[in-house]
Formats: sequence, structure tokens, C-alpha cells
Amino acid sequence: MAYPVFKDEMKSEYTILVPDMLPVHFKLIISILEKYGYHIELLQTATREVVDEGLKNVHNDTCYPALLVIGQFINALKSGKYDVNKTALMLTQTGGGCRASNYIHLLRKALAKEFPQVPVISLNLSGLEKGTGLTLTLPMLAKVAVSVFYGDLLMSLYNQCKPYEVHEGDTDKMREKWQKKLPPVFDKREFLKIKKYCKMILDDFASIERRKEKKIRVGIVGEIYVKYSPLANNHLEEFLLSEGCEPIVPALMEFVMYCLAGSVADSKLYQFTNSGVRFSSIGYSLLHKFQKKFIKAINDHGVFEAPHDFDHIRHLADKYISQGVNMGEGWLIPAEMAALAETGTENIICTQPFGCLPNHIVAKGMSRVIKKAYPNANIVAIDYDPGATKVNQENRIKLMLANARSASDN
Repeated sequence: MAYPVFKDEMKSEYTILVPDMLPVHFKLIISILEKYGYHIELLQTATREVVDEGLKNVHNDTCYPALLVIGQFINALKSGKYDVNKTALMLTQTGGGCRASNYIHLLRKALAKEFPQVPVISLNLSGLEKGTGLTLTLPMLAKVAVSVFYGDLLMSLYNQCKPYEVHEGDTDKMREKWQKKLPPVFDKREFLKIKKYCKMILDDFASIERRKEKKIRVGIVGEIYVKYSPLANNHLEEFLLSEGCEPIVPALMEFVMYCLAGSVADSKLYQFTNSGVRFSSIGYSLLHKFQKKFIKAINDHGVFEAPHDFDHIRHLADKYISQGVNMGEGWLIPAEMAALAETGTENIICTQPFGCLPNHIVAKGMSRVIKKAYPNANIVAIDYDPGATKVNQENRIKLMLANARSASDN
């Protein structure tokens, strides 16, 4: 079936819509892409209409993230806000056998009914959908990669400050300040001055007046979209904050490095090599060097907790599961659970789309092994789908928190 193709010369006339997953990260990435001539808009609609449009256009057995992403796109196109003859949609594809590779075909099928003229852009580094994506250059990729690290930093500092702020709203204002200050940094090579800008950001967040009290720390792991997207997880982080908890959310860069490491692991297991494997190996090494710079800057500052070194996360995975298990989020989920438990975050919510077989295996299937290694680990798996009620999800989390409070009192 023929479908419209987005050409680079169309970028000056077209608005490109992007589904919401991580607003802080995505806004930074969008600001970079706009410098290269693309006009991109982040969709942040979170109404029931999004779910309903997904159910109308995608089979209800399709996983929840696919339903939401496609529903959000169709809802936007029907809103009248955009000229559908000058609008394109963009999705990422990791190249794996799960969500991030296959939504694009479901989306095109849904568009064929009412919006056959709307092209879909694939953002991928795995050779999928050749000729239908953005023109990616090394400088652009470097800036996007570093922006993810800065987004992770802002996300982490926000969650470490927000539960303890004395003056309500101070943390939100600080995050918003740096969301505005960071984009100009990427205009030149300033973005590579990691030590300088990390210190500035860390100093600013450290200046927020915070209460010195102990709160229950709750880690959030699971399928990437449901883990991060407020639309998908019913604003889980906000709910935990309202319950007097400190949410701990693993970095997005961990998933990026997991994908690269998975390509290299497969090449060793199945004894092959190609340009993609070489690219993944070089990319992983470069990103790991950047990660160590960010970790060192945070540790040298001494006020906030740094993310885990990804080599250490891989080492933790090897204790419980092979790195060849990389379908979906694969070994990353048990490894992140172990890393959280190891560093004192024993209360863990595993978010997953209902019926997502790979993630049920590596999440529910591995939680017993993690609990055996860390007897105090308090792990609960929460399923998300169109039929799951927010009340039931929150009640299960409240039960987990009641157990956590009881354990902390003893």
C-alpha cells in the first residue's frame, strides 16, 4: 500500500506533531530540531477523547501505549487546530520486535481512513523506514544525546526537591527556568561544557529551601512509555507526591544505552557483526563517557544523588538474567529494580501495559528473584489499559505504601 512520504524540503511548510512521553526531555529535543529548520509541536492532550480515538482506530487487543499514541495523533488531527495538508506525525523506532518499531504501521493504517495525505516520519538509527525520516547529522545527534542527559538531570533534581520544598512551586519555577535557559546553550559548542552547566543547575536547585524530613522513596520502572508518560500512567508521579512520597524515576538515557548494549550483546551471542553493531558499540562508549561526566559533576557537588553508572546496571543484570533477553525492556527492568533496592529505594512500582508479554516476563517473572536478593524489597506491578480504573490502580499503590510505612515504623 502506498503512503505519503515526508521529504526534507517539506520541513519549512509542515508542522510535525510528536506524542507526549517526557515533556521536559522532549521540549529540549524539539528546541534543537527547530534550529535545523523543523517546526515541531509536542502534543500534551490528556483527555478521555484520546483513549476513545485510540479504541476507534486500533484493535482493542493492541497494547495500551500504541492505543494512546495513535489516539493522541488522531485527536489532534480532528481538532481543527492543524492544516492536515501541511501536517506530519513523528514516531521513534528502536528496531526491536516490540512497541517502538511497530506502531508506525498501525498508525498509517488508522490514517488511511480519514487522513491519507498525512505523512508519518520515522525517527530511528536502526535503518528502518529509510527515506521517510529526518535528515540526521552527527552534530544534531550529539546535541540530542546531550539534551537527554540534561533532561534526566532536571527530572532527577525535580523529584529530589519537590517533595521537600518549603515554598510550594519553587521547584516547578526552577525547572521551568532551566528549560528556558538550556536551549540557547545548544546553539554553539557550549553544550559540551558539562561541568560548568551541571554546577550551575545543581547550585540553583540546591538553593531551593527544603524540609529536612524522611519520606518514603518509591522507584518507578517498567515499559518505557507507561513508565514516563503522565497520560499513560494516570499522573503517577503527581499521585506519589500527593501521598507524601519521593518518586525515583530512572534516567531515559538508561533505555537508550540499553538499546545500544543489546545490539552488541546480540552480535556476541549470535556471532555476527555489521555496521549497525559497530555504530552501537561506538555510540555506547561515547554515551558512557558523557554519563560518567554527569555523574562526577553531581557527586563532586555533593548535595544530590547521582544516577547509576550504566556499566554497574549491566553488572547487576548479569546476576539475574542474560543480556540476551532484550525484547521489550528486557533485562533493564530487573536490573533497575536491583539498582533501586541496592541504593535504599526498596519500594518499587513496575508499570506495564496489560498483556505485554515481554514485560510481564521480565517484571513480574523476575520480581521474586529480586525479592530473594533484597528481602525488604516491596514490589508491586500495576497494569494499565483502557479498561483499568484509576481508582483500582491507586488503591493497589496505597496498599503498597501502607506496607512501606508499616515497615519503616518497625
